[in-house]
Amino acid sequence: MTIVHFLLVMLNTFILVCGQFLWKYGMEKQADAFSSIFSIIRLFFTPYIFTGLVMYGLATVLWLFILTKVPLSSAYPLQSLAYIIAVFGAFFIFGEAITFWKIAGVLFIMIGVSLIGVSELR
Repeated sequence: MTIVHFLLVMLNTFILVCGQFLWKYGMEKQADAFSSIFSIIRLFFTPYIFTGLVMYGLATVLWLFILTKVPLSSAYPLQSLAYIIAVFGAFFIFGEAITFWKIAGVLFIMIGVSLIGVSELR
């Protein structure tokens, strides 16, 4: 995997996490989002939810391109870095707690991704 491919996977991951943050932020503003089928349909057209959906669409197109250039067994594990970004982003943006178990989980993810990265150097 080249540095360009790595950066594309990281860009894809960042776009996906941003989409999730937009969804979370958008859902915090919805009191009756699931009260009826019409409220669910309206939900898709609220600015934050819609923008998150667009970001997911763009990330999907980018992912399809990545899959033509990078082995899935290398690219997909790198996307697990989204969990790390999400934990720290949720702390800074939404004020969510960072617990010992979250840190332990993040460390295990980092170890796993590092092992996959090292295996690609062979």
